[in-house]
Amino acid sequence: MSQPGEQDKALARQSRLVGIVIAATMLLWLGAQWAGPRLGLEARYVFLFDLAALAAFFWALVVTYQIWRKRRDNEG
Repeated sequence: MSQPGEQDKALARQSRLVGIVIAATMLLWLGAQWAGPRLGLEARYVFLFDLAALAAFFWALVVTYQIWRKRRDNEG
């Protein structure tokens, strides 16, 4: 079995980063949804958390698509 190349290692690092961003975003968003009403935050601040979570998920989607394309191009 051959050793993974530098590009494979870079794609693996990028994949781990995407996974961490998705998990952290979900936890932070859930925490904000739980804490918002308890802290008496206005709805506009809660929507700000929603928009930040959507931006993070969109970034993760774009990077995941880029990883998929790079791996597909490397295979053949």
